Amino acid sequence: MVDNAVQTDQKKAYAVLKADADKILKLIQVQMDNLTMPQCPLYEEVLDTQMFGLSREIDFAVRLHLIDEDKGKALLDNLEKQLNILHEKAQAGY
Repeated sequence: MVDNAVQTDQKKAYAVLKADADKILKLIQVQMDNLTMPQCPLYEEVLDTQMFGLSREIDFAVRLHLIDEDKGKALLDNLEKQLNILHEKAQAGY
């Protein structure tokens, strides 16, 4: 059985990673709404850099046993799905 302190740390770690994923989504949404089109190299560079950084954060948290590997993968997968929806909406608008 996992003790309360470990559970609390795991919840905090997941919350931080989720907040970072939300920030990436908002950053990309603002960029698409106001700055560049999805085909722009700047858009792709920001997206790639942000996604790589988040994946490294998740990997680190998994290695420290702060989050389950499946939860980390699900967080990245969900963000990718949300970004794809944004991209499709932007494509339809251009």
